[in-house]
This record gives sequence, structure tokens and C-alpha cells, in this order.
Amino acid sequence: MLKTSINPHFDMKKHLIVSLLGLFLVSASTAVSAQKTTTPAVQKAGLATATARPKLVVGIVVDQMRWDYLVRYRPLFKANGGLTRLLSQGYSCENNFIPYTPTVTACGHTCAYTGSVPAIHGITGNAWWDNQLMRNVYCSEDKTVKGVGSKTEADGQMSPRNMLTTTIGDELRLATNFKSKVVGIAIKDRGAILPAGHSATGAYWYEGASGNFITSTYYTNQLPNWVTEFNNRKVVDSLYKLGWNTALPPATYADYATADQKEYEGKPLGKDALGFPYDLSKFVGKDYGKISSTPHGNTLTTEMAKAAVVAEKLGQTGNTDMLTVSYSSPDYIGHSFGPNSWENVDDYVRLDEELGRFFAFLDAQVGNGQYTVFLTADHAVAHVPGFMTENKLPGGAVNDAGIQKEMNAQLKAQYGIENLVVSMYNYQVHINHNKLDSANIDDAPIKKWIADYMKKNEAVANAFPTSEIMTTPINKTLREMLANGFYPRRSGDVQIIFKPGYIDGGNTGTTHGLWYPYDAHIPLLWYGYGINKGSSHKETYMTDIAVTLAALLKVQMPNGAVGKVIEEVIKK
Repeated sequence: MLKTSINPHFDMKKHLIVSLLGLFLVSASTAVSAQKTTTPAVQKAGLATATARPKLVVGIVVDQMRWDYLVRYRPLFKANGGLTRLLSQGYSCENNFIPYTPTVTACGHTCAYTGSVPAIHGITGNAWWDNQLMRNVYCSEDKTVKGVGSKTEADGQMSPRNMLTTTIGDELRLATNFKSKVVGIAIKDRGAILPAGHSATGAYWYEGASGNFITSTYYTNQLPNWVTEFNNRKVVDSLYKLGWNTALPPATYADYATADQKEYEGKPLGKDALGFPYDLSKFVGKDYGKISSTPHGNTLTTEMAKAAVVAEKLGQTGNTDMLTVSYSSPDYIGHSFGPNSWENVDDYVRLDEELGRFFAFLDAQVGNGQYTVFLTADHAVAHVPGFMTENKLPGGAVNDAGIQKEMNAQLKAQYGIENLVVSMYNYQVHINHNKLDSANIDDAPIKKWIADYMKKNEAVANAFPTSEIMTTPINKTLREMLANGFYPRRSGDVQIIFKPGYIDGGNTGTTHGLWYPYDAHIPLLWYGYGINKGSSHKETYMTDIAVTLAALLKVQMPNGAVGKVIEEVIKK
């Protein structure tokens, strides 16, 4: 025991200081002791405040949706419809554009989730010519993997490996140390795989040969039980039995479309299918691919998405999860029937209803206001050339195969080499460089000859070697879009610019891929957690989507992103 001596002459000031110091030390000790039991909770609360995020992000891409459908069909949408909810309660970017060409499915899905362009992310089309492999390469093909649950090898050998950049889902996973789940769902493989990203928890697409959703060994070696259970439900057969009739009285459609079943419309449901109502019961137990060309394909997609939310507990994991959903059926319907058909009108009326049911499900499963939704399109679509002619509007169709054959015949006559033109894809001409190298022939005069040949075509506004994109006198916007779409190893030798209204196709149906507003002006709707209510006519771009999401989620933007945050969308 320490002995203390009392100094009768001690300094009262010093005593006071010592006393206060002792009191401070006791208080500090108490605080430290308390901190030991409360720190984890305090830190957790602090982290939650610092990284406040929605429970779930739902990205929706409608395959082939023109912006004007939101205005044109809105009187037909229901009060409880999904598009109605997005338009009335969310934020609409009215002047949203694709900033590259070609405006096709693979590029669009990739751009929306990477915030990047083909010149950087490498997905230059649904497919492209590879001069090293000397064949067309499909955007999501991967010969190193095998199908899981697939009936055919080709349907299952898929992955995102051809995509060179990260997605917003990848960045969300990185930000949460891969605790967040990211799941991709679509009928089209590319619509499921590319949005979900490289590190996705899973991606599932529809196999028409079997009527099942499948995946590949890139993700897993065995289908999850919930996917098997979903496939066993035979949802497609149940939908086939419903048939396809108009959702609204037939008289309504006359105000929004041409007569039912025009001669320039395709017949994806059979040559004898001559308009509404369509009997689909004959496809039960077979012809499972036909579902894609009906609105029931949207229902199938939604049901699969709902199954994923429940089974994977998306929005309930304690981390922000992401579900990417692509509705592929509008593209199948649009290609066959065109944007002015009864079938197209009916599809969007039903899609509004479908999304309404989906959002109601998310309200119950995750909580209204607890999830964030964005809806956009991968591209829009041109009018059917026959429709344009019928209404005295400029336009037409071009037979690429015939042009390629004629060019090869003339080039052989000049150079003695067969099949110098190996591909006409993505509005570009690809030549066989191996044959030119073997014959010691310079490619420059070949490219010039092809460009000059194409410019003689009535449908072609311009053509030039892709090496001259930056020097050819063309519109600034067009130049930027072409440059954004050019990736050297996956792009062609000669660029073709069609006149407005012209497409590469046949006598029926339509397509897309060009830089014009009818292909490049797409919707962009936001709704839910962290989203303002309103609209804007400010020019925005597809590349802005992932960057805006990154700002909302407070994560790093994808590593190839070139877009900008749409600040007015996000609540301060």
C-alpha cells in the first residue's frame, strides 16, 4: 500500500487539476468499457448510413421498344399497369438515345449495364466476323463451357467472356465483397448473360428446343433445384392453352394500327395463322420456340423472374441484390409484324399489365419503396418497308446476300480470287485478308471498290472504308456513333450508311440497327428507392444508365463507362 504524505503548503490549484484529471480518467475508463459492448452496433449503424442502398435493383430491358410507344399506347394502359406506374410515379428521360451503331440487341444490353460503347466493351453486334477464326462469332458464345440443363450443345455453350468490361452488377458485387446477388433472366441468352455480368450469381435463358430455362458451366455444374422445379411446371404448355386473342375490343385496335394481318407482315405462328385469334393449343408439348413470338413469352419471363426472387431471396439477403430482366418477345413480335400491327399494340397493352403484376409482387416480396427499377430498351425499330410504300413514305429493303454474291463475282473477275467478301454484317463489309495477303494484294483498292459499288445502290446514302470514319465528311453525330461502334478486331472493312427508311431484309417484317431516331430513340424510366418523380427533355444516353446507378448505389462505376450521372433522377 502506497503511503502518501500531506504537505500543509500544497497548492490548491494543483489539487484541483489532479482531482479533475482523476475524474476524467474514471469517466474515460467507463466510456471505454461501454464502448466495448456498443461499438459493433454503432459501426454497423454508421456503415448503413454511409452506404444507404435499396434492397433490390431491378433492371428491365424491353427488347425492341420505341420511345414513342409510351405516348402512342398510353391511353390503352391500365391504372394499375406497370408502365402506368413508372410514368406517373417515377422519372422519365424523354430524350434518351443510343450513342453508337449498330443498334442491336447484344450491344444494347451490354451498353445499358456497362455504361460503355462497343469500341470499349467489344460487343460490336449480335455476332461479328473474326478474321483469325475465319467465321462469324456469336456475341455470348463460349466453346470452353458446356450447357447445363440444355438439350442442344449450341444453346448451352454461352458465357459473358466476349464482353471486355465490367457491368454495374459486377461493381455492386465488388463493393459488397461479392455478398450481393446478381441474377439475369431472359428468353434470349444474350439478354440474360450480358446484363448479369462476369461475376453473376446466375444467368438463365430459354431453350426453345426443350421449353426449359438453362444455364452453362460458366455459372454452375448443375441446375439449382428451383430452376428444375420451375421447368417441371411446364408453364409454356399452360400458356399455349390460353391462345392469343386481343386484350381489348378489336375495334380499339383500328385507332392504333393498320388492318389486322397485312401482306407485308410475317407469319411466325404458321403460314395458316392469318390474324387474331391465334390458336396456340396445337403447339402444346412441342414447338416450344413459338412462345417467343407471343405476349405469353413476357409472362413466362416474369414467372421465371419471380421464381428467382423467391428462391434466391433477392432483396432479403442483407445486401443490395440485382435482378436483370429482359423481355425478348416484343422483339420477335416486332420483327415479324412491325410497329403498326395489331400484334404489336396488343403486346404492349399486355406488357403494361404484366409489369403491373410484377411490381405488385415486388411490393409484397421486397417492400414498396425498398427497391429501385429502371426500364429501357436495347434498341427501337424501323417501320416495315411495305407499310412505308403503302403510305407513300420513302424506304425499302435491301438483299444483302444478293449484293455479296454480285460483289464476289466482280472481284473474282478482277483479281482472280473467289469469295473475297466473307460477310456483310452490322452494316459493314468484311473482306478475306488472308487471301489478299497470300496473293500479295493491297487491301486499299479493294475497300475503295466495295465502297464505290455500294454507293451505286439506291438504298445507300454513303459508304467508305472504316479506317476513314474520322476523316470522311459526314454528320458529326453519325461520326461519333460510328466511331463508338468500331472495335478493330471485331468490325468490318467498309461502312455502309443506308438512307432513312431502308433496311436489310426481305419482303415481310422489319428490323433495326441504324443510327436514325426510329432505331436509336429509346425509353428510360426510373422508379422506386432513391428516385425522384418527374420528367425531362434533356438529352441523355444509354451509357448514362449504369453510371447513374453507380451514383445511386454508391459504388464504383463499371471500368469502361463513358456516361454521365443523370443528376435530376436521384433524390438528394
